[in-house]
Parts: sequence; structure tokens; C-alpha cells
Amino acid sequence: MEFGKLFKAYRKENGLTQREIAEKLGIAQSNVSDWENDVSRPEYENLIKLAEIYGVTVGELLGIEK
Repeated sequence: MEFGKLFKAYRKENGLTQREIAEKLGIAQSNVSDWENDVSRPEYENLIKLAEIYGVTVGELLGIEK
């Protein structure tokens, strides 16, 4: 599964830039880009924070629940 497409879709749905997400998570913008391009995956703690930022569950963020 291409998780990156979901990460990017939720980010855009919320009107946020990669830089804004990176700042909220305290990471480099390149990390967010890598996630969205399926180069790497966020650590579990960042998955939880992303879900909170986007107002979804971790399962929804990963595309395993609706």
C-alpha cells in the first residue's frame, strides 16, 4: 500500500504545508517529504501526532479503517 498518498491527501485536506507539519512534529521537512513519497515511514509517535493533527484515527491515516 502507498501510505504516502494518504499522508499527502490528509495534509492537503487540512490546508497544511510539509513545512507546517514538520514544525508541528519538530522534525525536518525532508522527513515529511520522504513519508509522502514512500521513501520512509514515520515512527509510531509521529503517526499518533499526525492522526491528532488531521483529526483521524491512526487506522484511518494508514487506510486500514474508514
